[in-house]
Amino acid sequence: MAKEHIPEKLKVWIEARKRFHLSHAQVQMARELGLNPKKFGKLANHKQEPWKMPLPLFIEHLYRKQFGRERPAVVTSIEEKARDERRKKLARKEARRAAAANGTSEAALPAASPSDHQGGGRRGVS
Repeated sequence: MAKEHIPEKLKVWIEARKRFHLSHAQVQMARELGLNPKKFGKLANHKQEPWKMPLPLFIEHLYRKQFGRERPAVVTSIEEKARDERRKKLARKEARRAAAANGTSEAALPAASPSDHQGGGRRGVS
């Protein structure tokens, strides 16, 4: 079987998980908190700076403080997330292809809601 393609934005999380010995749950917590995996190096030097918590405990502490629970309800690995995104993308593509074959316009397909939008574009600029 060919190796799966994982988007670059998710690869940095896989590298951070390996480098800093994080669990899938801790990576998901950090993602939900909006942490930047490229900045983990300065958060994870608790041996040089003893007043800092170890990174896995720090992420769990922030998550508990922000969301009021110990861990996410459903934990999925980055690889599973990439697989699901790929599956959804292929399903949308197939639906568009089928709609084009039937002669229906894309307007008949369900539109993406604003919450589905992941873009980082500028707001208020047309």
